[in-house]
Amino acid sequence: MRMFDTKSGLEIISREESLALLRTEVIGRVGVVSGDRPEIFPVNYAVCDDGVVFRTAAGTKLTGALDGPVVFEVDCIDADTRSGWSVVIHGRAEEVDGFMRPDQRQAFEALPVDPWADGPKEHLMRVVPTRMAGRRVGRQ
Repeated sequence: MRMFDTKSGLEIISREESLALLRTEVIGRVGVVSGDRPEIFPVNYAVCDDGVVFRTAAGTKLTGALDGPVVFEVDCIDADTRSGWSVVIHGRAEEVDGFMRPDQRQAFEALPVDPWADGPKEHLMRVVPTRMAGRRVGRQ
């Protein structure tokens, strides 16, 4: 049964379908708070369980992700048909490091997260969801 948001008319996508849609893309945006303002960064990512994993270097993105809540968003839009979908994850970020269970760390490190930006991206980050919302507009 399809569900719709009565205010916007957008179709509400289930958590399971949202995760399936996330697996179809490789670029998303991670939002953090740096100082007193929001910042948004495009990242390559992969899905693992119900979260996403991305790589980053030291800097604003890493510090903001570790210091507070994060938001992660992926969408797919077809301008010709005026249709598309969006999945937004609210949660916290954690660094994949030696303090994790070895099997978990190995699974995260094996994911195909291949940043397009040059330079080393030595920090592997996982977004752990506290809330996930998927929406679709138009006919698909």
